[in-house]
Amino acid sequence: MNLIQKPVQWISTFVLALCLLPAVSTAQECSAYYPLQEGVRMEYTMYNRKDKVEGTQWQEVTEVAETSEGLVAQMNMGFSDNKGKNSYETSYGITCTGTAIRIDYESLLSGQMMEQFGDAEAEITGTDLELPNNLSEGQQLPDANVSMKVKMSGINMNMQVDMTNRKVEKKETVSTPAGEFDCYVIYSETQSKMMMANQTFPQRTWLAEGVGMVKSESYNKNGKLTSRMVLSSISR
Repeated sequence: MNLIQKPVQWISTFVLALCLLPAVSTAQECSAYYPLQEGVRMEYTMYNRKDKVEGTQWQEVTEVAETSEGLVAQMNMGFSDNKGKNSYETSYGITCTGTAIRIDYESLLSGQMMEQFGDAEAEITGTDLELPNNLSEGQQLPDANVSMKVKMSGINMNMQVDMTNRKVEKKETVSTPAGEFDCYVIYSETQSKMMMANQTFPQRTWLAEGVGMVKSESYNKNGKLTSRMVLSSISR
């Protein structure tokens, strides 16, 4: 994979991951759907289109603080392959306003992710991904987007990622290794654009009250399943 292709893959992966991250709440007052306690850790098993285990994703709340904008949590997230080798780790911030969870795109471009670009200059703009406290079947959710300009080895690269058509489809009970959960199913489409490359990734996410994401499925443009992720454990 060349340098032009890699940034598209990284950005697409992280925007998809945004739908899967366990966000935060304050003592059940800030958000009904996500726990907020330092040390809360979620682990997920990732499967490919052939339903074979590809690896593990984990997310952990490392710090929680009150600010003028609301409750802000620092989250760590990592991926490891099916051999247990840690392939990526990063951190990001989430703000809970009392009516919604807001995930800051720019925070995802710090640390190890930016190290992948070496000495490249990067400029990012966009709108945050939001999840309201109150969900209901048929509800339309706000779109989100991020644009990134990267200067690398004399080459200027422009990337655009849009998350659109977000909506609450239905309620459904899901069984996972971590237990059985009553969930809302949220559909979305993530489109990444870079130069001549243009890809769309439909996705469904199952959210449970007090837990967050318990299951996620990604599809190709024809609606065929390409990967899925299931909650395997929760530690508080």
